[in-house]
Amino acid sequence: MNTLHLILFSAVCIAVSILFYALGQALHHRWRGIPPIVAASLPIVALLLIFRFPYNKYNQGSDALTWLLGPATVGLAVPMYRNGKALRRSLPMLALIVLIGSVVGMVTAGGTAWLLGAPLPVIMSTVPKSVTTPIAIEVCRELKGIPQITIALVILAGVLGASFGVPLLRLVGVREDRAVGAAIGSASHGVGTASLVRRSEMQASVSGWAMAASGIFTSLLAALLKLFLH
Repeated sequence: MNTLHLILFSAVCIAVSILFYALGQALHHRWRGIPPIVAASLPIVALLLIFRFPYNKYNQGSDALTWLLGPATVGLAVPMYRNGKALRRSLPMLALIVLIGSVVGMVTAGGTAWLLGAPLPVIMSTVPKSVTTPIAIEVCRELKGIPQITIALVILAGVLGASFGVPLLRLVGVREDRAVGAAIGSASHGVGTASLVRRSEMQASVSGWAMAASGIFTSLLAALLKLFLH
C-alpha cells in the first residue's frame, strides 16, 4: 500500500469512527439509557463482520485516534488540579477506599474465573481488568497471563463502567461526588473517568486520582501475588 492509499485508508477509518461516535452521542442525548460507546461500537462491529474486514487493519487505520488517547488521558488531570485543595482533605480516606476497591476487583475477577474452572493463565489474565490498559498489560505479563484476554476485559470494564456505573451507584444509594468518583475510577479506569467529566468536575477529579492510585495499588498487589505463587 503506497503512501497516498495509506493516508486515504486512515482517513476513511477515522471518519467512520468519528461518524458512528457522533451518532452514538446523538442517540444518547435523545434516549439517556443508550450508552454512547456501545451505540457507536455495535454498528462498526457489524460493518466489519458484514464486509469481513479484519479488525487489526481497521485498528491500524485508526492509529491516529489511538495515539490521541495519551493526551486525552493526561487531560483528565485538569479537573484534579482544579480541585486539588478539596482532594487533599480527603486523600487518606480515598486511598483506603481505592485500596479496598482494588483488592475486591482483583479477588472477584480472579475468583470468578477460578470458580468457572479457568486455567491459571486465564485466571491471572482477569486480575488486572480494572486498571488502565498499559498497566494491566504489564501486570498480566508479570503474572504469566494472556495479554489479549486482559485487554478485552479492560475494555469491557471501561465500557460497562462508563455506560452503567453511575446509574447502578444511584440505584444502591451512592450519590455523593467523591464516592461516585472513587468507585468509577478504581473500577473503570480512563473510560469511566472520561464519562464523568461532563457530569461533575468533582467526580471527574476524584475518579482521575482513583484511576492513578488503583494502577499503583494493583501493581503492588500483583507483585505480592507473584511472590505468593512462587
